[in-house]
Amino acid sequence: MSAGSGTPFRGTVGKTVAESKPWWPQAPRPPEGAPNILIVLFDDVGFSDFGCYGSSIKTPAIDRLAAEGLRYSGFHTTAMCSTTRAALLTGRNHHSVGVGCLANFDSGYPGYRGKIAREAGTLAEMLRVHGYRNYMVGKWHVTPLTESGATGPFDGWPLGRGFDRFYGFLDAETDQYAPELVSDNTHIDPPGTYADGYHLTEDLIDQSIRFIGDHVADRPDIPWLTWVALGACHAPHQAPADIIRSYDAAFAHGWDVEREQRLARQRAMGLVPAATRMPARNDGVKAWEEHTADERRVFTRLQAAFAGMLDHSDRHLARLVAFLETAGIRDNTVIIVMSDNGASQEGGPLGFVNAMGPFNFKPEPIAEKLARIDDIGGPDTHSNFPHGWAMASNTPLRRYKQNTHGGGIRDPFVINWPKKIAGKGELRHQFVHACDLTPTLLELIGIEAPPTIAGCRQMPLEGESFARSITDASAPSKSSPQYFEMFGHRGLWQAGWKAVAFHPPGTPFENDRWELFHLDQDFSETNDLATKEPERLGRMIATWWEEAEKHNVLPLDDRFGPRFAENAARFHGARHHFVFHHGMGHVPTDVAPDVRSRSYTIEAHVEIDEAGANGVLIAHGDATSGYSLYVKDGHLVHDLNIGGSHQVVHSNRKVPSGARRLGVRVERLLRKEPPAKGSRTGVTEYTLLIDGEPAGTLQTQLGFHTLISWSGLDIGRDRGSPVSHYEAPFEFEGRLLRVTVTMHNDQKLDGDAVGNAQMRGSRGETSRYLILS
Repeated sequence: MSAGSGTPFRGTVGKTVAESKPWWPQAPRPPEGAPNILIVLFDDVGFSDFGCYGSSIKTPAIDRLAAEGLRYSGFHTTAMCSTTRAALLTGRNHHSVGVGCLANFDSGYPGYRGKIAREAGTLAEMLRVHGYRNYMVGKWHVTPLTESGATGPFDGWPLGRGFDRFYGFLDAETDQYAPELVSDNTHIDPPGTYADGYHLTEDLIDQSIRFIGDHVADRPDIPWLTWVALGACHAPHQAPADIIRSYDAAFAHGWDVEREQRLARQRAMGLVPAATRMPARNDGVKAWEEHTADERRVFTRLQAAFAGMLDHSDRHLARLVAFLETAGIRDNTVIIVMSDNGASQEGGPLGFVNAMGPFNFKPEPIAEKLARIDDIGGPDTHSNFPHGWAMASNTPLRRYKQNTHGGGIRDPFVINWPKKIAGKGELRHQFVHACDLTPTLLELIGIEAPPTIAGCRQMPLEGESFARSITDASAPSKSSPQYFEMFGHRGLWQAGWKAVAFHPPGTPFENDRWELFHLDQDFSETNDLATKEPERLGRMIATWWEEAEKHNVLPLDDRFGPRFAENAARFHGARHHFVFHHGMGHVPTDVAPDVRSRSYTIEAHVEIDEAGANGVLIAHGDATSGYSLYVKDGHLVHDLNIGGSHQVVHSNRKVPSGARRLGVRVERLLRKEPPAKGSRTGVTEYTLLIDGEPAGTLQTQLGFHTLISWSGLDIGRDRGSPVSHYEAPFEFEGRLLRVTVTMHNDQKLDGDAVGNAQMRGSRGETSRYLILS
């Protein structure tokens, strides 16, 4: 019988298609009524920075979510970005899954690989098994940056860890006007420029709306996870100028008054106990009034840039929440807003307008900062606020990001779920940890973590669900002890008590002084009970060592800079020659040629017709720092941009037409005697080359001693914020065949300097690189 005759087709087994069991695997289905999940993760936002946590910064979208949901006062992170992300994503402790510290280096030990182990499935991988679609937007930073290039490997990128779509950046930070963007597994150009009004936060929210909108149009019957990890408020602090300047008056009173005002609001809210005491200023932070009028003016604008960035982000978060309402899916969407660690000490005692100069030994005195005050937050700045404002962000907690005192690990956490949360606007004071989030979400959905993922047996979840506390304010805190460790700083929470040790780098761990606090009665860690309860402290220290052994924290390693330097040397190894062909894509900075503190030669093979050709041959970096070799007005030009200071050499003759080799030879002319620690390392000579012959020379003390740029490298164009004096992308007009980079064997990296540059000078209050500012 022919098709369409009304008689069902029967196969050889005598069953109709409708009667047959399909041979293909059935798609998994989530539990009935399973919610959508929207996680909004801020970066370097302190405990008190949201309006609903005591700040005067305008965050009405977040405040509304809190007023209609819950705020937690006892949410704890891991003191750093990569590590908190690893704990949040996996439901395990960060050392246990191999991300004991940053994704920027791999120490070789199981707890310090910089990449989430396959045995530790992510929330996205767990939800995929149950039919969820998973979307990741924004900052990733949990795979080694040496694996961020065009060849991957991609198994540690978002699409390799359970997400179906990705739009964002892989590194710790990026310029908000000219970001290092990846779409799925491909590096792409930003879709706009500063001149067009482009800003990364707006773009990330646009992409979030698109992913969810596409999902609703295609499969409204299945739930989704959308993970939005904003660049805000990690440095560089960049936002529209009008928003930034609107905060000048709000913060002119300084950080001492600001702290008191925030604590007063927190007490009034019930966020902290009424008896909470304000800690003394952190080490190295002076009273606001002890600073000069010029310093106070600059510091106020730097804080305004931070506030403006948060305000700007909240405005765009409001668009995302409004879209959920318009789409009719807000009611059954769990929305979580939080930060990954406390506010950052990485701006040093005086802050930065452009941090890239000081980290390459170019000072940024207050007079220079003041002259550039109106540039702060713009496209040619890489600003960060000083310690005092970070201290205010963390009110009423001690210390900062990287530290295991409260200022580093206690953070805001807002949860909103209209369908389930009845006690709207309530507070929750339970102790919870980042590794508890995934178990909590699994319980809310009604599913369990799979025993295997992609054939790999999974390690047990280590976090504990706090789902009960969402509906029961009297629910107990976490039952098991929770350890903390970062750069040798240590801590342990157990049953309302906390033992904590600040570790001065380079000193014996046995010399660390442990403090003891009863957090249930001492929110701000101001009453040290170590001498009154030595037995309790001793038991807690012993428990810390047990937990450390259990979770791959050992061996303790407080080497900071050397880990960065060793990782760079191990990755590049003996490779000293790079060939870049025209037509290739963008090269992230961590896989580009490492030209720091060494001699090297760059040569471009080109063909130029009689009319001549202008444009970029090779450019690495952006307007705040980098280098560019290009042809302009017929002359070969090299620009060494250190913190916005341009050391430019032009060729002494025009470039002839025809097949040419255009290059630059960089030679370090080192002193016979080694320089003092922290001083400049001699003179570097830049010689332009046309067909191998010298065509112009420049000598300068400036150079890439520790850091080239957070922005990557391009061939034949400068795709983003321009390194030199031209309008990007300034594509080369001739025929560019290839560019070679040959690095000489004289590299001498100062590991401490490299580490401080990577971490924005944050080894503590007395970093010598911060003093340069």
